[in-house]
Amino acid sequence: MSAEIRKIVSPTEEELNTMSLWMYEWWGEREGYCFDAVKRYMKNSMNDTRLPKTFGLYKDGILIGIYQFTNHDLFVRPDIYPWLANVYIDKNYRNAGFGKILLESVKENAVSELDSDELYLFTNHKNLYERFGWEMFAEEETYQQEGIVSFYRLKLR
Repeated sequence: MSAEIRKIVSPTEEELNTMSLWMYEWWGEREGYCFDAVKRYMKNSMNDTRLPKTFGLYKDGILIGIYQFTNHDLFVRPDIYPWLANVYIDKNYRNAGFGKILLESVKENAVSELDSDELYLFTNHKNLYERFGWEMFAEEETYQQEGIVSFYRLKLR
């Protein structure tokens, strides 16, 4: 399986459209955003020296997944940051080990890219992130469609 993780700073138009469509179908439409707004969000979330930063998983040169580091991900928890957000694998590549490749790269990239001792995420997934060193530290109401979610922390240093 030939796959690599790369920080995306200058995506091709095709990559930008692919990522934007993933995010639009996943959360954008449900949260009331038009496709162009999600595309603008994605375009502005690819930075080299500041957050947000986007990392892509490529198989044979084709973008098949992403994740992002960001300062804000959940309105009810502005007190914790930075966040791991928008962890996504294209539907055609799920359940084939690519999620593992993506998640195994998070800590190394976070250590080199973030000036933080910890990284956070929230999710409804159970028994997934623990396999990659994350620890659940709370379950809280989001007051959004997600309802009660689990909050996780990854020690970076």
